[in-house]
Amino acid sequence: MPALRKKTTPVSHAQAPRSDRLDTRVLETFVGYNARRAWLVVSQVFAERMAPYGLKQVDFSVLSLLAHNPGATSRQLCSTLDILPPNLVSLIAAMDSRGLIERRPHPHDGRAIGLHLTPAGEELIREAERTVTELEADASARLTARERETLIRLLQKVYQPS
Repeated sequence: MPALRKKTTPVSHAQAPRSDRLDTRVLETFVGYNARRAWLVVSQVFAERMAPYGLKQVDFSVLSLLAHNPGATSRQLCSTLDILPPNLVSLIAAMDSRGLIERRPHPHDGRAIGLHLTPAGEELIREAERTVTELEADASARLTARERETLIRLLQKVYQPS
């Protein structure tokens, strides 16, 4: 018969109050963790400041691309933003119903439809781009201009093809 172990009560030591902060040193060595944490900060400020315009991040991206690439096709937008075509269809329909974009025949491809901003869409994206420029400056205020440029360049190296 095995010997029974006597239960011992650990000696009580006064414990220092614990912080709610956990040790994140390992997580902070991962690119994805750091990119996600930075994205959470920027996207929260983005959501707050874009709410008056009724724009989400993808809406802003589409309108900005159309402002700088008039006549872009849905296929080009999907490819550039990595959006599935069915998701873009509903997004384009919503923008159309808001009077922000219009469809026109593509000048070089008779099968394609080019997307263009309406005057209301142009005005909205002009104001929204100004607001995003300000919010990006606010969100990255602890970086120098050079650090900000370096960060953008390094992040692009992660997701852009070589």
